[in-house]
Amino acid sequence: MFSSGESNVRKYNTVNRRIFILSVAKGIVFAGILTKLFSLQISENKKYLTLSDKNRLREWRLPPVRGEFEDYFGKVIAGNTKAYQLHVVPEQVEDFKYLMVRLKAILPLSDNKFSKIIKRKNQQKPWETLIISENLSWDQFSKVNFYLHELSGAKPVLSVARSYPYKENYTHLLGYVAQASKEDLINNENIKNKHVPGLRVGKSGLEKTFENDLIGTNGVQRYEVNAYGKRINQVDFKEGQKGKKIRLTVDTEIQKFCNELLGDKAGSISVMDIFTGEIIAMHSSPSFDPNLFLYGVSVKDWKSIRENPLKPLINKTISGLYSPGSTIKPIVALSALENNVISPNFKVRCTGKIEMYGQTYHCWKEKGHGVVDLRTAIKRSCDSYFYEMSRRLGVDRLNVTATRFGLGNKVLSNYYFEEKKGLVPSTKWKKDNLGRGWVLGETLITGIGQGYILTTPLQLCMMTAQLANGGFKIFPKITVNKKQDSFEKIKYKMLESLNTVEKNDSSIIRTAEKFFKPDEKKYNKLFRNQENVKFVLDAMFASTNEWGGTSYSSRIDDPKYQFAGKTGTAQVKKITELQRELDLDIAQIPYEERDHAWYIAFGPYKNPRYALSVFVEHGGSGSSVAAPLAKKLIKKVIDRHEGREKIRKNNLIEI
Repeated sequence: MFSSGESNVRKYNTVNRRIFILSVAKGIVFAGILTKLFSLQISENKKYLTLSDKNRLREWRLPPVRGEFEDYFGKVIAGNTKAYQLHVVPEQVEDFKYLMVRLKAILPLSDNKFSKIIKRKNQQKPWETLIISENLSWDQFSKVNFYLHELSGAKPVLSVARSYPYKENYTHLLGYVAQASKEDLINNENIKNKHVPGLRVGKSGLEKTFENDLIGTNGVQRYEVNAYGKRINQVDFKEGQKGKKIRLTVDTEIQKFCNELLGDKAGSISVMDIFTGEIIAMHSSPSFDPNLFLYGVSVKDWKSIRENPLKPLINKTISGLYSPGSTIKPIVALSALENNVISPNFKVRCTGKIEMYGQTYHCWKEKGHGVVDLRTAIKRSCDSYFYEMSRRLGVDRLNVTATRFGLGNKVLSNYYFEEKKGLVPSTKWKKDNLGRGWVLGETLITGIGQGYILTTPLQLCMMTAQLANGGFKIFPKITVNKKQDSFEKIKYKMLESLNTVEKNDSSIIRTAEKFFKPDEKKYNKLFRNQENVKFVLDAMFASTNEWGGTSYSSRIDDPKYQFAGKTGTAQVKKITELQRELDLDIAQIPYEERDHAWYIAFGPYKNPRYALSVFVEHGGSGSSVAAPLAKKLIKKVIDRHEGREKIRKNNLIEI
């Protein structure tokens, strides 16, 4: 047994030991707290300051401001306007149902719109931005900001939307923009890097072609927010860089006039400078308002556009393929002269039809034109003459000449992905594609612009331009660039080409020239004898300005506006003998069976500068439908010439 003294000593030691352990533990805890405080305040100061800022500050990446399109005179034809939007990120919302109920009351949202938003939310990832509205009014936008303290997770966004002030006048030329799709993000790295919810990108036409130039760069806004996420103060703003401004060669006044001329008809009008290749106007009808696509086209509007039998979605100028009819005859005549198949004095007796191998080939004039020479045949568009001339020429030689002057080739392939090539047939083409040999009857109908041959309206405008400038190659363009050859330089190069004797044509020398001057454009002559080109142009003048010409009723006597042209009426269905006997009026023929109406022209005749093509789908006769439109158009174009030249000569265009 221990004595009471020893027992007290032992208890005392135990207490001291426990106190010591507690003191050490307390010291360790206190040291840990000090170490943590040091870490928080000193070592990890930046980390926690950043986390604090993330709670206090919000960063918004703004949509890039799209570059503008301007016409030749500096008018904005595709610009930008403010758009007030409302975005929500579902994963940042505590009670999504409550938020939507409040928004439905504040905006207000229709039941249909409300259902679509809920459906879209369920189809996408929680962290993906949900666009509640892309086009709020200013009152609605202000109201949302006022109630923002009740709308946790809602983000009012000031965005930029495309604006097309001339509506349907430029739809097919410019194209349109719409919300970026998954395909856009996959196929274009630039769009992917600059993408923000609601970003609009080019879907067709020049908007799509110049997407990388137009898109611009994102701006960034940083705001201080309160506990409810409401913006209190803008802390920082980094302005994005606006996309490039692109100036086009087109004239808005002429473009609008083309739209007025075609009205509710299906068709196309093209106008081109015969030396510079500048596109002055390029309109396809019917058109539609591209502004409808900015915030998502309605079901009603989309159905109206898509189901329109006149097909407004197709750019007929570059994507429509049609038989050219008699507008091909100037090239057929030139080819025959160039290949010494006939002379201008060669004559044919036209009785209204010819028989060959049991097949009858009719002239448009039932009782015929009598004895005609080449000039008269072009002037009166005598089919019988061209049957005989084509028979002697052959389709392969015609193919060479037609292709050289622009048929069967894309005209603006660098600008329009949707442009079609067309077709100028040959014996080889038929064998390779149809597996059958060429027959003589096919040569005859090709010579009057029927059969396999297919062209776009713009190709015929290009063909006319290269005839009208004396027979020289040109390079069509739709954008203005100071580095491009001037009108004076082009004319000089053409004259130089005319006076240069063809020599040093070996492949080695040609390759060397391309190596040292790879970008130099050569305005080469497309003829063997320029007198043949002059003869064809004179015959086109007769067709318009001499009595008996197919477009004589559309002539202009004033030398300032005097022009030369060629009509064309292209069949879309073979005419039966019964129909020929009945001689039905166009109103009695079903629309889809009516002929296409064509007219090509250049002017002013004495010093030509512009070429044009007018096409009216299922319009009937080229002389009665297309030529009168061209008469009005050529006057408008020539009246606008002085203003255009003033800008060019004074070098007022800034790129």
